[in-house]
Amino acid sequence: MIMVGLLSALLVIPQVRAVAGGLLASSAVLGIVIGFASQRTIGNFVAGLLIAFTQPIRLGDRIELEDTPGTVEEIGLTYTFIRTDDGARLVIPNEKLASDTIRNSTIISLEKVAEITVQVPLDKDLRTVVELLREAVAGERESEVTVTGLNGNATIVVRARASGPIEAERLESELRIRAHERLRAAGVFA
Repeated sequence: MIMVGLLSALLVIPQVRAVAGGLLASSAVLGIVIGFASQRTIGNFVAGLLIAFTQPIRLGDRIELEDTPGTVEEIGLTYTFIRTDDGARLVIPNEKLASDTIRNSTIISLEKVAEITVQVPLDKDLRTVVELLREAVAGERESEVTVTGLNGNATIVVRARASGPIEAERLESELRIRAHERLRAAGVFA
């Protein structure tokens, strides 16, 4: 209230009014420039929120976008990452996913990918660890074991398809137990 009164009193002075008018015009132009410059980023962010709420695609879904098939690996707020069948990784703005037609082969069922992440010290033999984890997930549908990072520890992701969300949670728990048992028996974990 005091601020409004102070501003009103200052605007009575002609010199202050001229400066205030210039500042107001400059800030309006700056707002328009920033608005145009960030239009795509804001559009991608809003599209990312729409994708998160409506879930036309989910992690692990098999999709086809512009005749390019692939698997959804990661969904961020502004970009989605798709692994194509030839191993390439596509980075697609969410605005494009929200506005284009996507063929989702997975959405016809409630199937979900069960995924766990295992951190292993870099001084361990990764080929042996990956093989042990493959044995732990053997027999599960569409299972895979991949090394996704080498920052401080090796990050290994284990995935398998489950028939639904509840089954995926149970399978993730079971995979964690199997992975721990196998890696502990092999001396990877103390």
